[in-house]
Amino acid sequence: MAEPKAEPFPAEGLPLEQARARVLAALRPDPLIETLPLAACLGRVVAQSVLASEAVPGFRAAILDGYAVADATPPKPGRRWRVVGLSAAGAPYPQGLGEGEAVRILTGAPMPEGAARVLAQELVEVQGEVQGRSLLLMESVGPEPWIRAADEEAAPGQVLVEAGQRLGPADLGRLAGCGVAMLPIAARPRIGLLISGDELVRAGAQRGPGEIWESNGTLLEALFARLGYPLTLRLQVADRPEWLAAAFDQLAACCDLVVSTGGVSAGDSDWIRPLLAERGTVAFWKLFLRPGRPFAFGSLAGLPFFGLPGNPVAAAITALQLVLPALQALEGGDAVGLRRLRVRLAAPLRRRPGRPELARARLAFADDGLPLALLEGSQASSRIGSLQGAELLLELPAEAAALEAGSELWAQLLLLPLF
Repeated sequence: MAEPKAEPFPAEGLPLEQARARVLAALRPDPLIETLPLAACLGRVVAQSVLASEAVPGFRAAILDGYAVADATPPKPGRRWRVVGLSAAGAPYPQGLGEGEAVRILTGAPMPEGAARVLAQELVEVQGEVQGRSLLLMESVGPEPWIRAADEEAAPGQVLVEAGQRLGPADLGRLAGCGVAMLPIAARPRIGLLISGDELVRAGAQRGPGEIWESNGTLLEALFARLGYPLTLRLQVADRPEWLAAAFDQLAACCDLVVSTGGVSAGDSDWIRPLLAERGTVAFWKLFLRPGRPFAFGSLAGLPFFGLPGNPVAAAITALQLVLPALQALEGGDAVGLRRLRVRLAAPLRRRPGRPELARARLAFADDGLPLALLEGSQASSRIGSLQGAELLLELPAEAAALEAGSELWAQLLLLPLF
């Protein structure tokens, strides 16, 4: 990672797009490459382009059940052929097909040499005994020959997946269908997570006065895992500078990227930024965003460092906005982040203007089929319940105070693609 350039911090915080651009500009992706079987590659980034070694399926095949004939032009009703054999999947008819001959053929079976088309079985009538059967065309034939090309799926040398492509089920299925068993895969960046706070106790423990059950670690670890990035190390430390410094060193020694949550603001017990400045650089601090204003980015021992807010919703949202694209880039893929779409408000919205906001919403559809955003309950950054069932992050402009039902807005989609 290039050493981030420290610049004066904007009083209101850095706009999200500028912050994302500065984060990505500071990264120097150079992932290791490992060779893995297809079954281990779902959601991973392929490190090198993969080409087809030969044509697939490799032979002309019937698209439907019927009879293969040598007629290059559509035959007329009343035409007859002599049935000479059968071609099935894995058991092709072994001889060439002559004029006036027909072969019974099943879907996916290889076309005999010399065959020009398949007659759908609904259009013909088979007459005679097994040893002397003939085929009579009963109905008109269209121009479609109903033959799959030998290179329909892939031609020799064709690119099956591009370097830097993230692999989905369809990619893996196509690769398997083209005979590929092993892939060169970019190693995932190793993430270290630091949770700080004197008030935190583990879930299930008895709480003392002013203490809260720690949730950020569980939330963020699960979120990163859902995105395809399991943690390498997770530490929880009280707000003591010497303990936090030791945790910094431990994480930097075994990770490629360090994320903290809490202790990044400007309170008396907020030690993250001062310690980061001692051991690296604070490139910028504060986001012009709600939730998520207390945020720091910089370097720790040459590694990218992300100081997330302490409130759980703010921590999760800033992780999606800034850590996710960084992880994608460090893995050698495109830093695409979350997909966006236009939606309409399902109900009027009143809010306090001042900063852009990413509001949690559900996705619904109007009678005309257009997508709607449904906001439910409190949007407080401390309320994890606002994330439950959320399918959208609704992008609310800084100046917006009142928005009517039907207002069109951009939203980030929180649903992962299937294929």
